[in-house]
Amino acid sequence: MALASELRPGTTVRLEGDLFRVVEAVRHVGTAQQKGLVYLKLRNLRTGMLSERRFRPEEEIEEVILERRPMEYLYTDGEFFYFMDVETFDQVSIPAKMIGELEVFLQPNQRVPVEIYNDQPVAVVFPETVDLKVVSTAPPVRDKESHVYKPATLENGLEVLVPQFIGEGDIVRINVYTREYVDRVEKRG
Repeated sequence: MALASELRPGTTVRLEGDLFRVVEAVRHVGTAQQKGLVYLKLRNLRTGMLSERRFRPEEEIEEVILERRPMEYLYTDGEFFYFMDVETFDQVSIPAKMIGELEVFLQPNQRVPVEIYNDQPVAVVFPETVDLKVVSTAPPVRDKESHVYKPATLENGLEVLVPQFIGEGDIVRINVYTREYVDRVEKRG
């Protein structure tokens, strides 16, 4: 059990029988008349839905420790994503709704950690950033000191805005959660 005031983003808790990941934790200090509150933004690991809840700082909440296992992504049939445990070679299926919009960042044979609770997969842990190749983009606009971004299509089909100096064939680093350009990793040959 953990106090509500001790919860941090990334912590997994159990509420009303479901597992939730803390996405955001905001503490409001109280006044002499009113006690403070802790506002939590939570993602349901089963459904992927976000919800907001408030707790008294001294309220106890069940904290859950998840086991992480390295798994290799195999394929999807649209309804489920199939992974293989790289140590036991067992295959597990994860519902598509648990992966959601992040599926665009899964490539066949990619290794990712999968979080397990009671021998059941509950979440796929994506890296903060991924490196992807630019397959098409417009030519740069020749303008001094231009801070204008242009659209680029990446090898996984994702379209992002990149700086003018990025060209086809460049490898760029993309933030998985915001889907924004971070950096150029490698310039085309």
